[in-house]
Amino acid sequence: MRVLIAEDQMLLRDGMSRMLTAYGFEVVATVASGEGLAERLVEVRPDIAVVDVRMPPTFTDEGLRAAVAARRAVPGLPVLVLSQYVERLYARELLSGPAGGVGYLLKDRVGEVRQFVEALRQVAAGGTVMDPEVVGQLLEVRDEPQGFTPRELDVLRLMAQGMSNAAIAEGLGITEKSVSNQINVLFAKLGLPPGARQHDRRVVAVLTYLDRTSVNPPPEEGTAG
Repeated sequence: MRVLIAEDQMLLRDGMSRMLTAYGFEVVATVASGEGLAERLVEVRPDIAVVDVRMPPTFTDEGLRAAVAARRAVPGLPVLVLSQYVERLYARELLSGPAGGVGYLLKDRVGEVRQFVEALRQVAAGGTVMDPEVVGQLLEVRDEPQGFTPRELDVLRLMAQGMSNAAIAEGLGITEKSVSNQINVLFAKLGLPPGARQHDRRVVAVLTYLDRTSVNPPPEEGTAG
């Protein structure tokens, strides 16, 4: 599997390259700056790209913007972005697009090697991987849409964190049957047909919700990451 790594920190870039090579990936390109990254992604068209959000020259959101631009040019281009922070505006555009093959993880997840490698393979196969903390922060700043009850939104937020029906039921103090019913209602309200795997429908439900709501991201300090 061909992988492109875009990361400005040399130690992390080299470490990921060695780790992924050990797991059978072919590192076909490494990039240390956000300048020209979108064009490089389109040129190489890797099976999976690992992209740091904040890269030179400004260390704001060059990597994330490059990933969004590359996926506009090549819909479905598999990209997994990494950051120490949640860049809300472009994260929303990246995650809520119609094409799959996308992920957003916090950098701490790289240390969980097996899970990280599995996330890469899932994104490369056209799946979607969302860090629960990322989604939690995105949901916190949404303007609530009409037509959803407070209970349904509570279930959606916990579902976005990857919690099972049993864990959601325990967290809200309701029965698993009630949780299942609430989730089915959410699927219906979000226009998600039956037939897909339950996990995939839960991911798509969260992304559909994010795409239907507006966000006003607060200003964030420019720092490397």
